[in-house]
Amino acid sequence: MSAPLTPPTTKPRRPHFSSGPCAKRPGWSVSALQDAYVGRSHRSEGGKAKLKEVIELSKKILGVPADYRLGIVPASDTGAVEMALWSMLGKLPLDILAWESFGQEWVKDVVDELQLPDTRILKAPYGSLPDLEQVDFSHDVVFLWNGTTSGVRVPNGDWIASDRTGLTICDATSAVFAMDIPWDKLDVVTYSWQKVLGGEAQHGVIVLSPRAVERLETYKPPRPLPKLFRLAQKGKLIEGVFQGDTINTPSMLCVEDALDGLKWAESIGGLPGLISRSQANLAAIAKWVEQSSWAEFLAQKPETRSCTSICLKIVDPWFTDLSPEAQGQCAKKIAKILEKQEVAYDIAAYRSAPPGIRIWGGATVETTDIEALLPWLDWAYANVKAEMKVAAS
Repeated sequence: MSAPLTPPTTKPRRPHFSSGPCAKRPGWSVSALQDAYVGRSHRSEGGKAKLKEVIELSKKILGVPADYRLGIVPASDTGAVEMALWSMLGKLPLDILAWESFGQEWVKDVVDELQLPDTRILKAPYGSLPDLEQVDFSHDVVFLWNGTTSGVRVPNGDWIASDRTGLTICDATSAVFAMDIPWDKLDVVTYSWQKVLGGEAQHGVIVLSPRAVERLETYKPPRPLPKLFRLAQKGKLIEGVFQGDTINTPSMLCVEDALDGLKWAESIGGLPGLISRSQANLAAIAKWVEQSSWAEFLAQKPETRSCTSICLKIVDPWFTDLSPEAQGQCAKKIAKILEKQEVAYDIAAYRSAPPGIRIWGGATVETTDIEALLPWLDWAYANVKAEMKVAAS
């Protein structure tokens, strides 16, 4: 059948809107890796120097307090979160928050694997946050800053008690470098290079407050810890992890790519520049959503809308009257037709999220590419709707 609308004439210059691994920084090419310390030991003087440069530059750009430690650890953000959960939890009761798929994974970990008995789960459906006023900060607290698969973020750190006795453990992988992080309210922060920096996957980062270090040095969890999870030994923090002496062998290509992303971040004004770019991407989509007859933000409240993992739901009555299976097919068709047109790659909603669209708006994405994409969303939706109506008649 013929398309019901004439396709837009302008395409995004870079159709990379995946929520991880994310778009490389503007102007990136493989030549950015030419100084990678390959073929040499990461434990050599030069290898450690590269790793330490990533650590120091990350702390500088993010504004990490001088008495906090930042280390490079295995297995991306997932590995960093697992290290914290398995190494620190069990001393106090636990409050764990979940409002999307990755939060649910951490719930599964502490309930099914760690089997922590004194655990309270605070849940909310996609699009909402749990009631933050119910969190008990005499407990340890585990939560995400930004829900990558729901586009719902905590609005700020005001709800976190300054006089807490428990630790706050925050998975912030799609938040750091794009949102203000109140370090004084957080004891453990984890992330990976593959999100806002547009770096390559595989490695994670863990940031520890002095209170988190104290927990590691004074609490021995009643469970075996594999080598990859060990941050303390004989009652002392393994300081080498936070000086570039990594637990296992890192990819020096990934390290060089992280350095490239950090130096680019510095060149655009550091953290304020990164935040500004992400906010501009969210603003462009918000302007379009205001005029849209079929799309809305999945996040119900404006103050909880992510500026990185921007998730949209379809609210056209025709769509909402479809069966759940047909809704899923419709959303997938929209993503597929845009990929075929080389307009947008990887923008289907996460597999366990409500059917819709997810557009990465982190700092490596140009606002002009977001603006070029938006008319194509209208075109693709109109095409798919017409096609499905014909097929159903």
